[in-house]
Amino acid sequence: MIVLKITNASEVVAGKIGKFLESLTPDSFDQAKVEDEVVKKLVENLQMEGLKGEVASINGLDLVGSSLVIHEPTAVRRHQSF
Repeated sequence: MIVLKITNASEVVAGKIGKFLESLTPDSFDQAKVEDEVVKKLVENLQMEGLKGEVASINGLDLVGSSLVIHEPTAVRRHQSF
């Protein structure tokens, strides 16, 4: 299993839509938008390589150093098979 943590979602969104508009959107929206785009591109690339599997974006998990922290509630936000 691979865990990917994106730590600069707000900066990426700000670079795409501008600082002013980014300041009007909540950080959780920025994180979800970036995660959705990463999942989409990841699935496309893995399919091109002939790999099969599943990828999910999960709320309530956090990678802290070498530990995986589970918060309540934990829920799958997006799931895609490829």
